[in-house]
Amino acid sequence: MASAGSQGGPRQARALVLARRAKLWLVPGVLCGLVAVVLSLLYMGGILNPTGHLHRLPIALVNEDQGPPPSGRSESLGARLSREVVAQTPGGTVDWRQVGQDEAMDQLSSGKVYGALLVPPGFTADVAALTTGRATERPTLTVLTNPGLGSLGSSLASQITQSAAHQASLTIGKELTAAAPPASRPGTGTGATATATARLLLADPIAVTTRVGHPIGTHSGLGLSAFYYTLLAVLTGFVGGNIIHNGVDTALGYSDSEIGPWHTRRPTVPITRTQTLLLKMVMTAGIMLLTTTLVMICSVAVLGMDAPHQVLLWVFAYCASLAVGLGVQAINAALGGIGQLVSMFVFIALALPSSGATIPLQAVPGFYRFLGLFEPMRQLSDGIRAILFFDARADAGLARAWTMIAIAVVLALAFGFAMTRYYDRKGLHRWTPQPE
Repeated sequence: MASAGSQGGPRQARALVLARRAKLWLVPGVLCGLVAVVLSLLYMGGILNPTGHLHRLPIALVNEDQGPPPSGRSESLGARLSREVVAQTPGGTVDWRQVGQDEAMDQLSSGKVYGALLVPPGFTADVAALTTGRATERPTLTVLTNPGLGSLGSSLASQITQSAAHQASLTIGKELTAAAPPASRPGTGTGATATATARLLLADPIAVTTRVGHPIGTHSGLGLSAFYYTLLAVLTGFVGGNIIHNGVDTALGYSDSEIGPWHTRRPTVPITRTQTLLLKMVMTAGIMLLTTTLVMICSVAVLGMDAPHQVLLWVFAYCASLAVGLGVQAINAALGGIGQLVSMFVFIALALPSSGATIPLQAVPGFYRFLGLFEPMRQLSDGIRAILFFDARADAGLARAWTMIAIAVVLALAFGFAMTRYYDRKGLHRWTPQPE
């Protein structure tokens, strides 16, 4: 049988022959290697040591002990314990906010603190009762958690608070034990037993109990539903934007269509880069209506996710997806084929570890805290978290999220159309002559 080449057709290349060409490997190998290195450093670098990177994690500290100080002291034991809690915490790791109980509850309800430590009224009198030998249980401090800020962040704050309270208890216990009268010699009487019990209580005089400070719904993924809903909004904007970009280029004849063994290329439609970008952005705005609606139907109606402000959630998620989609179109229009890789880093690779939605930004290296100032997922997760868990309060991050969405849309429009108009003025058109 004659080969294709002998019949006048082009000589067919062989894969193994082409694979011997070093230049063919160079660009894909370098790019894939760089992506692997950067993604590994980005993702693993942000999660491996949260406690080691703690920087001013906000926790409320409430002292309601307003009773008179003990004999020979100038301050109540509640004030002393509060001071010890702050002192026992390594410098710069926790931002202890010493506020009243109403203010602490307000900050929990707006997501401004990850937890709280409450010193109850009458704490000084309860501790002093231990020295009388009549007490049978320890005074109790209360640790409040805030699961709306994520299970890891709330757990981290709870561990820090309990550890600090325990260390403060031991410090105060040493002083109380030293000041207490010596125990009676061992005997069979109840007095000796009571005295020994009191001295045992004095050694560690404070108990700590934990309860939820700001409850969230049972269908909230332990506080992670906000992160995953944000991820859906970003992914639908990112993936949808790229699908629209490629689909329009195929329909207009600027790229090939290949499905299985079928390969086609449509006739090229003469159109400027600016008009092409406008078409893609209009389609993005329309298709994001569909994707946002489907995400809400699947999450809320089908799966039963807790969503107390559904209309606001839909509007916010639509605007979030639209901002991402417009950004993708602008980057692709400006950078061409490599634009999809760049937009992947802007909206996904750099955004995920700096979102603060799974690990608090106060528990990641400073580089991620810097990225969190402008990376979109941080802004969007704060807004969706406020809508889902904090009664859509503006001061819970929703106002800032709306502002950042508006800035992102303006930047996408300005950058995209500035670049395409520049290319058009320079005569850098996309269409090329097609063979008959």
